[in-house]
Amino acid sequence: MKTSYDLIYDVVMRIPRGKVATYGLVANLAGNRRWARVVGYALHVNPKPGVIPCHRVVNRFGGLARAFAFGGVNMQRTLLEEEGVAFRPDGTVDLEKHLWTGD
Repeated sequence: MKTSYDLIYDVVMRIPRGKVATYGLVANLAGNRRWARVVGYALHVNPKPGVIPCHRVVNRFGGLARAFAFGGVNMQRTLLEEEGVAFRPDGTVDLEKHLWTGD
């Protein structure tokens, strides 16, 4: 039987390069729309950094994690930029261009 973290990692693995998903969307697709914080906890203890692309998960406004768990504060932005993700002037991801909806 899969744990909540396993379900979350399964969803995050489906986010394509150049796209992002919100914590809430990942939670919903993993089976419980109330797991947004659980998604954050799961990503913070990602057992396979570089394999499970936790850098592709942002908050509902397109904001990045304050202290990205794997490589420091600016690493999440760097990884997303390397995939072609565009940012707005305020530093948030342009969700109109890059939000993955789960399909």
